[in-house]
Amino acid sequence: LPQIRLCGCCWALRPRYKRLVDNIFPEDPEDGLVKANMEKLTFFALSAPEKLDRIAAYLLERLTRDLNRHRYGYVCIAMEALEQLLLACHCQSINLLVESFLSTLRLLLEADKPHLHILATNSFVKFANIEEDTPSYHRSYDFFVSRFSEMCHSEHDDPGTQNKIRVSGIRGLQGVVRKTVDNELQVNIWEPRHMEQIVPALLVNLEQHTPNDSTTGTEVCFRELLGRAAYGHINNAIRPVLMHLDSHSLWEGRGFAVRCFQIIMYSIQSQHSHLVIQQLLGHLDANSRSPASVRAGIVEVLSEAAVIEATGSVGPTVLEVFNTLLRQLRQSVDYQLTGYYDNAGKHKTTSSKEETLQDAVIRTIGSFANTLPVYQRSEVMLFIMGKIPVPGIYPALGSPNAGFEGSRMIQVMLLKSLLQVSSHSNLLTALPSSFLEPLLSFTLMEDPEIRLLVLSILTSLIDRRHNAARLSGATASAAFDVSSLELKEDRSSRQDILFVRKHAQRLYRHVFLACKEESSSHSHYQQLFILLAVLSVELANEEVMVDLIRLVLALQELASSNQEPLTPLNRCGVHAVCAAALGVMSQLGPPSPVQQHVAQVIERRRKDAPHLLPENIFYEDRLAKRKSVGDVVSLQMEMDPQSLVRCNLTFEMFPPELNLSLSPEDRGFVEEEERRKRLEVVERFQTAPFEEIAAHCGSRASLLQSKLDQVFDLIIRPPPSPSGQSPPRSTPLYEMKFPDLCVY
Repeated sequence: LPQIRLCGCCWALRPRYKRLVDNIFPEDPEDGLVKANMEKLTFFALSAPEKLDRIAAYLLERLTRDLNRHRYGYVCIAMEALEQLLLACHCQSINLLVESFLSTLRLLLEADKPHLHILATNSFVKFANIEEDTPSYHRSYDFFVSRFSEMCHSEHDDPGTQNKIRVSGIRGLQGVVRKTVDNELQVNIWEPRHMEQIVPALLVNLEQHTPNDSTTGTEVCFRELLGRAAYGHINNAIRPVLMHLDSHSLWEGRGFAVRCFQIIMYSIQSQHSHLVIQQLLGHLDANSRSPASVRAGIVEVLSEAAVIEATGSVGPTVLEVFNTLLRQLRQSVDYQLTGYYDNAGKHKTTSSKEETLQDAVIRTIGSFANTLPVYQRSEVMLFIMGKIPVPGIYPALGSPNAGFEGSRMIQVMLLKSLLQVSSHSNLLTALPSSFLEPLLSFTLMEDPEIRLLVLSILTSLIDRRHNAARLSGATASAAFDVSSLELKEDRSSRQDILFVRKHAQRLYRHVFLACKEESSSHSHYQQLFILLAVLSVELANEEVMVDLIRLVLALQELASSNQEPLTPLNRCGVHAVCAAALGVMSQLGPPSPVQQHVAQVIERRRKDAPHLLPENIFYEDRLAKRKSVGDVVSLQMEMDPQSLVRCNLTFEMFPPELNLSLSPEDRGFVEEEERRKRLEVVERFQTAPFEEIAAHCGSRASLLQSKLDQVFDLIIRPPPSPSGQSPPRSTPLYEMKFPDLCVY
C-alpha cells in the first residue's frame, strides 16, 4: 500500500502534458482513443504551443515502449493522437511536431510487420497533404524514398498482402513527391539518386498485366510526378525509364515501352516534349549495336511520341533528328548485308529483322515530318536527297564492302523516306531545282522499284486534293468518271504557273522516257496514269492541257511505231496509259466532240483490241505472263499497224485552237534520240568482240526466221472446206526441194 501511495503521489507530481497524454490511452486498447481526453490534450497543445515538442517526444517514447512489447493496439492509438495533433496545430508551430512524427514513422517502417508499414504510410500521406508556410531546411526524406520504393517491390508470400504493401509504397512515394516537389528549399527529389529509386519502383507495378489497385495508383503517381517536372528535371526523370527498359528487355514487343512513353508525353508540359525526343534519339544511338528487335522497339516509341506531340516536338535540332534516323537506316543495311550487327562478327541478324527495323524507321521519319511546318519539310527533303547515292552526283553511302547492292538498298530506303515526308505535303512548288533534277534522274534508272518510288513521290508532291487514292482505286476501267475527284475550282496560282514554265517540259520528257523502260510492270503504268491525271487536275490551264495532250499523243505514236524496240507489255501499257489519261482529260472541260470521240475509241478497243485497255494492264497483268516465243509473236501479229491506227487518237481529232503540233524543242528531242541510237549501234559494232556480235546477229536471225515461218504458214494455208473437214495439209512451196539435176 505505501508503494501504491508513493506511485500515485509521483504520478500526481508529473508534468501536466504527460498526464494528459497518459489519459488518452484506455485500459483496453480495443476501446480505442479516449476522445474526451484527446480533446483536452489538443486544447492544451493549442493553448501552450511551446509544449508541442515535449508532447510529441513523450508520445514517441510511449510508442517505442509499446512497440518493443508488441502492444500494437497502443501503437495505433499513439499514431492516431499524433495525426490529430498535426491536423489541429497551426502552420507556424507544426515544425515542433514534425521531427518526432517522422521518427515515429521510421520506427514503424523499420519493423517487420506489414500492417505497421501500412499504418505508417497512411499517416505519412495525411502529413503530406498538410500545407506548410515555412519549410524546414534540415528535414530529410531520403529514408522514406528508399523505404517506400522498397515496398513497391514487395514479394510477400500472400498475394493480397503483397498488393496492399505495394499500394502503400506507391501512395507513400506520391506523398513524398507532393511534399517536396514544389519546395526547392527542402530535399531535391529530382536528384538522380532519388529518381533512380522512384521511377523503377513505379514501372515495376505499371508493368503488371492484370489491372489492380497498384496499377491504377502507379499510373496516377507517375503522371503526377512527370506533370510537376520542370525543364531541368526532365532528363533525370526519363533516364531511369530508359535504364529500366534496357535491364528488363522491355523494348521488344513494343507494348509496355510504348505505353510508358505515351504516359510521359501526355503528362509532361508540352514545351518540354523535345527533351524526351532527344533522350530517345541518344538512346537509339547508344543501342546501335543491339539486336534489331531492340532498335525497332526504340524507333516505334519514337514514332508514337512524335504522333502524340504536335508541332514543335522535334525542337531546335530538326535535321539532327532525321540525321540520326537515316544513320540507323544505313547501319541496318550494312548489318543486313553482312549478317551481323557488330563489327566482331559474333552476333547474327537476319534480313527479316532488319527489314522490320527499316520499315519502322521510315514510318518514324514520316511521323516526325508531319509535325513540321512546310518550310522545314522542304529542308528535310533536301537533306534526305543529299544523302541518296546518285552515280556521278553524290557519293555512295554505307560501308566500303557494301558495293552496288548496298548502294541500291540505301537508295530504296531513302526514297521510301522521301515518300513518307512528301505524303500530304504539297511541296512541289516550294522545292528548288537542286531537288527536282536528281529526283527526275531516278526515273531513268534500271531498277524498277526505284522508278516506281520516284513516280509515287512526284505524284504525292503534286496531289494537293488527295485524288491519287481515288484514282488508284478506280483505274480498272478506261471509262473513269471524274465526278468522283475533287477538282480545282480556282485559277492556277502564280507559283503553279512559274513551276510549269520552269520545270514542266523536263517533267514531261522524263515521263516519256520512263514509258520506254523494258522492266516496267503494270504498277509502273498505273502510277504513270495517276501522275498524268493528277497533273491535269492540279495544274490545269490551257497551256498545261495542250502540253499534256501533246505528250499523250507522242506516247501513243511511240507505242504504235515498229522502229522502237518495245516489248509487247510496254506497247500495251503505253496504250493503256494514253487511253486512261485522255479519258480523264477529256472530261475536265465542258462537253466537247473530243470527249465523245475518246469514248468511241475506247469502245472500239474494247471490241477489237482489249489488250490495249487499262483493265487488262493496270491490274490483271496477263501480258507479263506470256513468256513463250509463240505467244510473243502472236501478240505482235495482233498489234498490226492497221488495227492500231483504227484504235488510236490523232492530231486531227482535236480542235485546231489547241495547237497540238510538235514544238521545235520536242522535234529536236526526237531527232536527238534517233541520233543517239544510231551512235550506240555503231559503237557496238566497233568495240564489241566478234563472238558477241555474231551471237547477237544470230539471235535476231532466228527471231526473223520464226516470224517468216509464221507468215508463210498463214499465206499457204488452204481455205476451210465447205464440208467442215480440213483438207490434208500440202507441203509448203518454200519447203519443197529442187531435183539434184537443177543444182549446178
